[in-house]
Amino acid sequence: MRQTRIDGFIHDRFTAAREAFEANFANGEELGASFCATVEGETVVDLWGGYADEEKSRPWARDTIVNVYSVTKTMTALTALLLADRGELDLSAPVASYWPEFAANGKDRIAVAQLMSHTSGLSGWRPAVSGADFYDWDKVTSMLAAQAPLWEPGTASGYHVYTFGFLIGEVVRRITGKSLGTVFREEIAEPLGADFWIGLPNSEDHRVANLAGGESPPGTANLQLTDVQRITFIDTQTDVPSTRTRAWRGAEIPAANGHGNARSIAEIHALLANGGVAKGKRIMSEAGCRKALEQQIDGPDLAMGGRQVRFGLGFGLPSAILALTPLNPNSLFWAGGGGSFILIDMDARTTFAYAMNKMQRSLVGDERSFRIIRAMWQALGAGPEKAA
Repeated sequence: MRQTRIDGFIHDRFTAAREAFEANFANGEELGASFCATVEGETVVDLWGGYADEEKSRPWARDTIVNVYSVTKTMTALTALLLADRGELDLSAPVASYWPEFAANGKDRIAVAQLMSHTSGLSGWRPAVSGADFYDWDKVTSMLAAQAPLWEPGTASGYHVYTFGFLIGEVVRRITGKSLGTVFREEIAEPLGADFWIGLPNSEDHRVANLAGGESPPGTANLQLTDVQRITFIDTQTDVPSTRTRAWRGAEIPAANGHGNARSIAEIHALLANGGVAKGKRIMSEAGCRKALEQQIDGPDLAMGGRQVRFGLGFGLPSAILALTPLNPNSLFWAGGGGSFILIDMDARTTFAYAMNKMQRSLVGDERSFRIIRAMWQALGAGPEKAA
């Protein structure tokens, strides 16, 4: 059997991480993938390998990008945190103070922070929309503004699978007059030279890896669903083939259709790991970065089958939903459908990012990235508590 080619670089002390990355290909778990790590703002691991398509006709190259599904949410949250850091957005203010129509149906007191922590009660649309409706920004945001919450806001989280990006994106649009993808590109991606897109130009299509597998919505297979779960996961669905269309790639769906690779994900989130500085540029204040750590909710998530989740502002905080343990206390994470993953450790000033195209049925990350991260931890000092 021909060995999969792995490219990139890695500092000598992290050779075990490369071995873990290679092993994922050797055991058949990967098609194509990338992994990147930063320590103290320096990129110390940047690996990629495999293929960008199921036919194995396109090698996964240095500049290959892929749809990372809900890792997009972390970029959306970071954009909102940036505006808050500049004083343009008050996260504790009512959403309706920026978006007056949102006050309808008893939502006048819902705060922006509740959008950021999946506690607004708006985890899906009622009545339902179709995946094709995601290409009509005004339609889906107007429907969210008009509808009543699915549960009492602030009392529990219910993962906002698709609505997260439209809700926060509309607040950003009302403040800046620009789409979220535009603000993200102009204020974060371009200053850092980062190859991550929310709304991909057609000039970049040739670099996109095709997603493969992952037919069932994560966490919903063979389950007796509640109304909240059905509305969140089932009434509105997208499918993997749609991610290969120009309509999907070009739209701004800021909860789900971001395109990037492990390098861009790790290097952008180095901002949070290093007090607002990345690539030698200060983008945010340290206090603005640490806002993400402020716990908003800790309890069973109504959309994710009652699994215990802690949410800060836009990110998951260490909790039982993540099988990768133990985490340092001041850590942030989230995952995309199929396996993409980002971990930001503010204590150890590290980021670990993973992006792939062979999807697994996992809710929050899977062992492919976790094995590599554990190898990184060991090299940094036998665990996250020793890496600081």
